[in-house]
Amino acid sequence: MAEDATAPAASDAEGARDRREKIRRRVADEGFVHVKSLAETYDVSVMTIHRDLDALQSEGWLRKIRGGATAQPSPAYHGDVRHRLEAMAEAKRQLAQATVGLVSPGAAIMIDESTTGLAIAELLPARGPLTVITNFLAAVNLLADKPGIDLIALGGAYYPAYDAFLGLRTSEAIRSLHADVLFMSTTAITNGHCYHQSQETVAVKRALMDSADRRVLLVDHSKFAKNGLHQLAPLTAFDLVVVDSETPQDELATLRARGVPLHIAGSGTSPPW
Repeated sequence: MAEDATAPAASDAEGARDRREKIRRRVADEGFVHVKSLAETYDVSVMTIHRDLDALQSEGWLRKIRGGATAQPSPAYHGDVRHRLEAMAEAKRQLAQATVGLVSPGAAIMIDESTTGLAIAELLPARGPLTVITNFLAAVNLLADKPGIDLIALGGAYYPAYDAFLGLRTSEAIRSLHADVLFMSTTAITNGHCYHQSQETVAVKRALMDSADRRVLLVDHSKFAKNGLHQLAPLTAFDLVVVDSETPQDELATLRARGVPLHIAGSGTSPPW
């Protein structure tokens, strides 16, 4: 009798997971969907769809807006990993090319789960031999078969929206290691501080910062127009902050006034090291 009583609940939970996965894919493919359309498609109430969207938003897959949900970035929502890979691609390449020269053969390099960090990862095989430590599955897949790369993949709880491993176990794994240089990015910069949308991200990035001799932050100009919920660190906590050439002059002046160690990618000069 007990098994029969729990079977409908288990079936409902499985149905909700399946429906949310379909909603996630539809929002990602179409960019925006209406709540009423989703309710009609899956033959459930509008309130059920709202709960589905709340759950997907909490996981970082989408952003609820009036009447529906979107996968498009905004100042407060920065898109899932697919949208982040497409955003500011040229600026990320510029940042990576400006800083990869800081990598010396034989060094141990840490890379966070940022798509800017992935741009750095693409250039690392030419700088080998290297040890590369990362929690970003996209970087793991990129470097897994590259000669001259000794790859250490950080485990933990997998977050599909970030395509990365985050949380307590990841932080503990990081603290057992040591690197010469950390390359990382941030979601938003406000009043001279880095911000992110999730506490799990902040915890892992703090562990990365604590485990590296030198910390390099790479940020494109769009980061200055975005918002984040959880504060990570002041920009002065980094040994070098690299910005792209389209960063507004007033932002550069503010950074210099704050004492931020700054380098402008594409300026024709080498980063100070």
